[in-house]
Amino acid sequence: MKIGIPCAEDRGLDSPVYAHFGSAPVFLIVDSESGEYRSLTNRNEHHAHGMCQPLDALAGQAVDAIAVGGIGRRALARLQATGITVYLADRPTVAATVEALGRGELRAVSIDEACAGHGHQHGHDAGHDHGHRHLDVD
Repeated sequence: MKIGIPCAEDRGLDSPVYAHFGSAPVFLIVDSESGEYRSLTNRNEHHAHGMCQPLDALAGQAVDAIAVGGIGRRALARLQATGITVYLADRPTVAATVEALGRGELRAVSIDEACAGHGHQHGHDAGHDHGHRHLDVD
């Protein structure tokens, strides 16, 4: 399975998972079977709120799933419409996220859990709470 994961920076599989899909500086596309990955700069990082083009952000890379800390409703709906499942990434690194997904420990994000209209500030750090309605997962 190929998994797209938004990251704060490219540190390979040790990359920190970013708090929000659309404004992530970089994405890692990981093949969960081989462990191989590729890093992509988010070409859609600086977009107006609600205007995220998730497939553009992924630079046309085919993925089976996305694992995110948060995602807007429109981006989630666009990904779901193409058959891509979006999972809640509650692990700190790409490696831990891929392992958790492989073990079936991550669950799909529902449209009700997606971020709605908010005062999102671009350029935040991965660990900052910036008004998104994220789920508290133990």
